[in-house]
Amino acid sequence: MRTRTIRSVIYLAGGLGLIVSIFTYLEQFEASLLNLCTVNAFISCSAVARSGKTTVLGVPDSFVGIGGFILILVVAAVAESRRRDLRWPYLLLFLTTVGIGFSVYFGYVELFEINALCPVCLTAYIFGVITWVGSIALVRKVRAKARAREEKPPPETASPEESGSTPVSQ
Repeated sequence: MRTRTIRSVIYLAGGLGLIVSIFTYLEQFEASLLNLCTVNAFISCSAVARSGKTTVLGVPDSFVGIGGFILILVVAAVAESRRRDLRWPYLLLFLTTVGIGFSVYFGYVELFEINALCPVCLTAYIFGVITWVGSIALVRKVRAKARAREEKPPPETASPEESGSTPVSQ
């Protein structure tokens, strides 16, 4: 897969994840949005939202998602602008891995403590997984390109005798 395609997947999944996280934030203020994604007692945004278990150290889960996806998009953009600097793709991989950790934790809380599943939240988790897989692919791709640059010998400059030209004397 081309590097540009990998970056596009990361941007698309990160952008959609940000939109879904913003929607999750807006659900706190508009009850009709909660009803949009409530199918039954188990698949229910309102059951998760009203559980009182949707914060991490006092920070709402939706803020974690919004901040995380913004960071992912910013670091992805910096990684694209500084293509030869391997630190940025690795930072992107680190951030998406942390995001996967949060997603696993939030999913655990939903399934085993709240006994309900929020489909909007699940969608954000899926976009997080896509950015993570994209970050892994990006790191592998830029590492391979860096290795290829290191192995390629520098071009040799030809001496004037070899090139057929005569040196100009002053």
